[in-house]
Amino acid sequence: MQAKLTIDLDAICKNWRALDALSGQTVETAAVIKADAYGLGADVVGPALKTAGVKTFFVAQAEEGVVLRQAIGAGPRIFNFSGLMAGDAAALAEYDVIPVLNSAEQIAAFTGGPCAVQFDTGMNRLGMEPADAARLRDEITALAPELILSHLACADEPAHKMNAAQLAEFVAMTASFPKIKKSLSATGGVLLGGDFHFDITRPGIGLYGGLPFENAAPVVQLDLPVIQTREVKTGETVGYGNSWTAQKPSKIATVSGGYADGILRSAASASLFADDIACPVIGRISMDLITVDVSGLETVPPMLSLLNSVQTVDVLAGHAGTIGYEILTGLGARYKRRYIGGS
Repeated sequence: MQAKLTIDLDAICKNWRALDALSGQTVETAAVIKADAYGLGADVVGPALKTAGVKTFFVAQAEEGVVLRQAIGAGPRIFNFSGLMAGDAAALAEYDVIPVLNSAEQIAAFTGGPCAVQFDTGMNRLGMEPADAARLRDEITALAPELILSHLACADEPAHKMNAAQLAEFVAMTASFPKIKKSLSATGGVLLGGDFHFDITRPGIGLYGGLPFENAAPVVQLDLPVIQTREVKTGETVGYGNSWTAQKPSKIATVSGGYADGILRSAASASLFADDIACPVIGRISMDLITVDVSGLETVPPMLSLLNSVQTVDVLAGHAGTIGYEILTGLGARYKRRYIGGS
């Protein structure tokens, strides 16, 4: 029996609609579907979002754009954040993927066609700095880009002074391009309010049930099969390193799953669930197996859930000392994937 990963396409679309509703009617809400739709399957998630009304997608690599275009067909725009990398031009052209040009070098190498341009407003990651943008104003104008965008560094911290600083910088840098549409905000920026929305928002993690979108509907459920149960006596140990010792007679379930499946070893303070009953993980999470204290259950079910509406990706991430993005994008290949909704 395989572990089962259930992905709720209706919840993803509901989250997109909820984020879309936070901006004005003149603002388009796109969808970021990079990293295989944050680990959930761009070839399935993409068509569901297209049906829901998404007209613009963003990916991180040309290869992701090719996969998405093959899944959603003609029509919606696909922007590639990494722009024009060596060897990408033919695939971008063939599959109608729009490069986001990030530097003077990428602009010089671009031979024409639809494009976008990214400005760096202080994150110092991708995009042209103010001096380059000013120097290349005429060249950028001549390209007639479909979009000028930038990215917020601290949008998940609404009170952070960097948000206002980047907003002011973006307004200043784009003032010379009044006719070109603009985009500054991912999920966190959407939640910062209308001043940050401009013409297009591009939520990512919020679509998939993650923070900072606290009102997101849960998207994933992960159920792990129970391989064996056993009774252990007081003083007996479980797992590698004898890291857990029974303080009383206990019933232990061993379930199929581990760090080979993207379940981080550092999440050992998490629980698995039988319906709404929490069963704590005990001992170390190993490559293929997790041990769980099921002493509180009258009957041990065939499967216990690790991700659900109670222990969401961000709750699990908190146990692991990381963020929900890492939990989602790390979900392994051994799960039997089941998609619900989206029709």
